[in-house]
Amino acid sequence: MELAAKPKKTLATSQTALAAADREKKLLTTKNMVLIAMFGALSGVLMYIQVPVPFAPPFYKLDLCDVPVLIGSFTMGPLAGILVAAVKILISLVLRGTQTAGVGEFSNWVQACSLSVPAALLYKHRRTKASALWGMAVGVAVMVAVACLTNTYIMLPAYAKAFHMPIDALVAMGTAVNPRIDSLMAFVLLAVAPFNLLKGTVVAVITALIYKRVSVIIKSRL
Repeated sequence: MELAAKPKKTLATSQTALAAADREKKLLTTKNMVLIAMFGALSGVLMYIQVPVPFAPPFYKLDLCDVPVLIGSFTMGPLAGILVAAVKILISLVLRGTQTAGVGEFSNWVQACSLSVPAALLYKHRRTKASALWGMAVGVAVMVAVACLTNTYIMLPAYAKAFHMPIDALVAMGTAVNPRIDSLMAFVLLAVAPFNLLKGTVVAVITALIYKRVSVIIKSRL
């Protein structure tokens, strides 16, 4: 019985490996590479169009650069979304460099992935409008949670260290726009969380409104 079971396990493992290799080949088609570059370029350009928000410090600005990332994720899968987000950051660094010692760019990439990957995974499992909407809702929730954790323990401390300033100085920038922000935790809860909730929601709504039309154009032109 043991001798009969081993080949089955080996066969199942081989099939899994072949399926994974097949998915990778499908991602790396010429069409998908063109789409990844195109969505990444559009996303990089959209990073220039920023709007300040009244409840957060000046370095938190709303933009729509994650709309192409989310559309790319829905079109080609979660890994493609990660690549689109990476292209976006590379383009931004080439065109205008960094004003945050790379911390802001890394944070932007992490947040884009935390929004697009969960959404794309749910949509990939069942490609329906309801699944897409649920996926985006879950993606926004994950994005907010990841933003709170990473800003508390990684991004804000790294930003403060890069510019040789105490965390209290960052908190003070939050206090200037909201007197209730009197600690790092308050900063995260009253500035970081609502900012990412707003951005994720706006990106999800716009994606829901235009994705169908964009996907039709992609299928007909490429």
